Amino acid sequence: MRAQGTARADILAGRTSLGIELGSTRIKACLVGEDPADVLATGGFSWESRLVDGVWSYAIDDVWEGLRAVYTELVADVHDRYGVRPTTFGAIGISAMMHGYLAFDADGALLTPFRTWRNTGTAAAAAELTELFGVHVPQRWSVAHLHHAVRAGEAHTERIAALNTLAGYVHESLTGHRVLGVGDASGMFPIDPATGTYDERMLSAYDDLVCDQLPRPSATSSPRCSAPGRTRAGSRSTVLCCSTRPGCCSPASRCALPRATPGPAWSRPTPSRRARATSRPAPASSPWWSWSIRSGRPTVSSMS
Repeated sequence: MRAQGTARADILAGRTSLGIELGSTRIKACLVGEDPADVLATGGFSWESRLVDGVWSYAIDDVWEGLRAVYTELVADVHDRYGVRPTTFGAIGISAMMHGYLAFDADGALLTPFRTWRNTGTAAAAAELTELFGVHVPQRWSVAHLHHAVRAGEAHTERIAALNTLAGYVHESLTGHRVLGVGDASGMFPIDPATGTYDERMLSAYDDLVCDQLPRPSATSSPRCSAPGRTRAGSRSTVLCCSTRPGCCSPASRCALPRATPGPAWSRPTPSRRARATSRPAPASSPWWSWSIRSGRPTVSSMS
């Protein structure tokens, strides 16, 4: 542990990193110095999942209550130890429990209660995707939850504009950027290790599979799928659709599933002992990606 005066100066200058973790039973915050082993202060908040309509979930309001509580406790701990309160940080990191399922409409409204890693009712969907892709898709991956909802014909799937993990949701709410670590992104949809983006072959295969499972439109019914910028009658949302199978979707429609495009290649930051919060991460072995659907077409972009 460094001298108290040095720690106080580092806190005031923002030569620190704040880590927040949303675990299964506790939300935790930890403030460290330039050496990650140098723990300066901590905060914690206990919470628990609830069974809502047969689904294990955490209330979104509890996410923000917990974050406020852990940050308040951490700041109080800093003040008790060093007599100052932090006003800036060199970096902030967010982590959370396994992938789960958070689906949002075009206005950013949550379409279903958060479906956590404890839900294992996606076995059939995960097995179908595992066979389709030729890679193991765990039941708890977000794409397994999505496919389970599609197979079950859940109405909310027609209104999905974006999916996110809990960590990604908190990050987006705090920064305005929808980003995921590559590990979380792989749970949204398998990643092609050669390109660092979503696997195009698997995306096409899933297009075909979803089209087979969606009801085919008749001459008298409104179409299941719509082209970008258009909507179904009485709907303002871009609906989930595929793009490859005649008779299922119009040829002009685009699929509201991860369609990967590489983000801008940021230049590598100047090496330093500490990565500042304003530095853009350099493309490396673990790039950051986001799944964002705008005008009916999702994009994948680097973190900014």
